[in-house]
Amino acid sequence: MTDEQEWVQPSGVWATAVGVARVRALESERENALFRDPLAQAFATAGGLWPSSPPADDEAARRRRLAVSFSIVIRTKFLDDLLQQASASGVRQVVSLGAGMDSRAFRMDWPGGTRLFEVDTAEPLDFKASVLRQERAVARCERITVAVDLREDWPGALAAAGHDPAAPTVWIAEGLLIYLPEDAVELLLARISAQSAAGSRMGLTWGSRGVIERFGADAVPGSAASMWVSEMPDDPVGRLAGHGWEADCHTLRERAAAYGRPIDTPPRREERPGGLISAVRR
Repeated sequence: MTDEQEWVQPSGVWATAVGVARVRALESERENALFRDPLAQAFATAGGLWPSSPPADDEAARRRRLAVSFSIVIRTKFLDDLLQQASASGVRQVVSLGAGMDSRAFRMDWPGGTRLFEVDTAEPLDFKASVLRQERAVARCERITVAVDLREDWPGALAAAGHDPAAPTVWIAEGLLIYLPEDAVELLLARISAQSAAGSRMGLTWGSRGVIERFGADAVPGSAASMWVSEMPDDPVGRLAGHGWEADCHTLRERAAAYGRPIDTPPRREERPGGLISAVRR
């Protein structure tokens, strides 16, 4: 049986990871790309989203798709930088929650001794493994996959895979929280905090206030926006402080300008604390 025949076609929430890979593949083709992801096109191809994706139904849908794609590019760069800063500070454990088609283990330079845990359910990890075999991809750090549903005892599964909660960890939850109900977000943060030694770091992307109303109200069933259920709290810094984290919030507009991709249109409303979060465990 060939790898192509082994692939399970994406469905549900994890199918959105293939869409994210397509966005990263398109960014990687730009002359002034904010990052290069050499595996993204292979993931998008295997998922049936390359060279093109389904056309937008109308102009409004097209604009929404472009806005989401732009946010994916900016958040990817933001988290890349956060991981590099954590590595420079001496952190050698990385945990990517809901890892999807993330390829940072393969495309970033890691210091010796780095262990990167990818936590996700079995289907996306199996799909990913087939593509990685086809591409003969070689990780640049010790990469450990942990097949577990985040609604289950993932801290136990992570510990069994070798994660050491006594050593600092950098946690990444990218494009994840928006798919979780509020109580599940709170539980996730509590569990992360319980496994985090002093000096640990965290990078989160949180859906900005009003994003579900703007993007999800008329979303096509099965699309990413149709599965969004939670947004950033009014006081994300305070929320994370309650779990022992010192956090900074950054808006998409602020980070885009810093990366040389300014948003030309003025904000439609007063901008609240942004959905790109970096935090340190004190």
